[in-house]
Amino acid sequence: MLRFENISKRYGDHVIFKGLHYAAHAGCVALCDENGSGKSTLLGILAGTIDADEGEVWLDGHSLRKAPLEAKSALAYVPDDCLEYPLQTGREFLDLVASAKGTAVDTATLDLADRFGLTPHLEKRFEQMSLGTRKKFFVTATIIGAPAVVIADEPVNGLDAAGRAVLVELFRTLAADRTVLFASHDLKFARACEAKMVNFADLGA
Repeated sequence: MLRFENISKRYGDHVIFKGLHYAAHAGCVALCDENGSGKSTLLGILAGTIDADEGEVWLDGHSLRKAPLEAKSALAYVPDDCLEYPLQTGREFLDLVASAKGTAVDTATLDLADRFGLTPHLEKRFEQMSLGTRKKFFVTATIIGAPAVVIADEPVNGLDAAGRAVLVELFRTLAADRTVLFASHDLKFARACEAKMVNFADLGA
């Protein structure tokens, strides 16, 4: 469901990583490496928000370079800060994601939002929310349109214990038939998700 080959990125003379490759099918994969290793950069490349210098990414069989619309339609992405839409309300964000996926916000999405404690925050703008609340909205949106691949950057940052428990259950459920790839320094969370833990050495760095 997720595959990448020969991914390389550098900023000026600094090589972030070179020649990364991996293939993942249904299940959870946790990218666990030290801070500053390039985890966020790699996830941004896989999600199509950062351009790689070399290499190619496939999402549910679609090339991100050759068929970006089809590839991104198979993806749900949770960035680290979740502040791309500061003036949107939580409800408007969920509606936007649903519209992009050609569907509507359904009962299951609203139920998940409620389990995350988001119902009182639906009419708040993102700029008014805490990091944890913003993150919960983005995580809730991962079930909209049933994407084949979920990519999340430090998804537990800002979450309280109750939110973590809901997230663990969600990722384990999604992993039954989808690829869930997340970066995290929280090994306890990764183990709770029953994730396969990898680092850059495993990716051919």
